[in-house]
Amino acid sequence: MTHGTRHDRNHIAKLARRAIAELPEPFRGRAREVQLRIADMPDAQMLRDLGLHDPMTLTGLYEGVPLTHKSVSYPSPTPDTIWLFVAPIMSEWHDRGDVDLSDLVTNVVVHELAHFFGWSDDDIAAIDRWWE
Repeated sequence: MTHGTRHDRNHIAKLARRAIAELPEPFRGRAREVQLRIADMPDAQMLRDLGLHDPMTLTGLYEGVPLTHKSVSYPSPTPDTIWLFVAPIMSEWHDRGDVDLSDLVTNVVVHELAHFFGWSDDDIAAIDRWWE
């Protein structure tokens, strides 16, 4: 299976936009403020910042200042961004074999949006049983 083709990037972007469009309000409106970026793989700096060695373990990443930390006097220096990484997503989808690609992309998007809304990984893990 080839990972990271233009078709894969476009399809994942479409699935991610659909996931955001299907969020309930007020989440949907705020989620649309976040830039969506699609890349084949995370870059080396992202991996170093997260203390990761295997790029295939990172399917998505939120970069920005969570809403719970924003204020008028402390504007974000860069736009909030959610990165989706095609090769790790496609690899996980293929390896799992028990989940629809749309569901996997939605899970990654919602997980990263949870960080935008100010949730920690522990908060998300307490609610999201996806990986069990």
